[in-house]
Amino acid sequence: MSLVELDLRGLGPGQAPAREAVAPAVDAEALLVRGPVPALAAVLAALHRAGRTAVAPVSWEPADDDASVGLARALGVGSGGEERELSLVRDDHGGVLLHHGRVEAAGDDQRRPLARRLGAQAYNDAVQIADGLITRIDVRPDWQAVDTLGVAVMTLPLRPARRSRGRAVQIACDPARVLRDGVPYPRLVSRWTWYADDRVRWRLRP
Repeated sequence: MSLVELDLRGLGPGQAPAREAVAPAVDAEALLVRGPVPALAAVLAALHRAGRTAVAPVSWEPADDDASVGLARALGVGSGGEERELSLVRDDHGGVLLHHGRVEAAGDDQRRPLARRLGAQAYNDAVQIADGLITRIDVRPDWQAVDTLGVAVMTLPLRPARRSRGRAVQIACDPARVLRDGVPYPRLVSRWTWYADDRVRWRLRP
């Protein structure tokens, strides 16, 4: 089986690889990805667009940033064992989420980011989790479960978040900034969905 190795360790914080950098993934029989979480997410997005997530197994050598270390631990990377099929968490803009997604108020005040608020309605599956002004919504795939997202809605700074779990989260809101695994989406959005696609699996070689 031919192995394609993609070395994406040069990505900076909040940076995703260009499409051409992950283009060799679509024809690979197996993959080894080196780099941070956005590198792995971009490769999985490319495989999904090509309809090959179930065909090409992926190995990952994570970077040493906190997000990569945390995701590697959650996935059991480096622990050996057998190849596994895992959920693919997608959004309605063609992306893949592996570790942490966020929807937050847009603005340039970096000194008081929690002071920014936005109006939003949001559902986690059929349960309404937001209706009014909020600070942000955080979404994390639960790798100990199947097709499950953990969702936290912060309504006021320093107040406990409202937490829920389900397969999908749908958000309608004032123009907001979205971060996918630390990478800002290139424009503001007023609607966003993350969902664990129960029709699709990707193959991890730990």
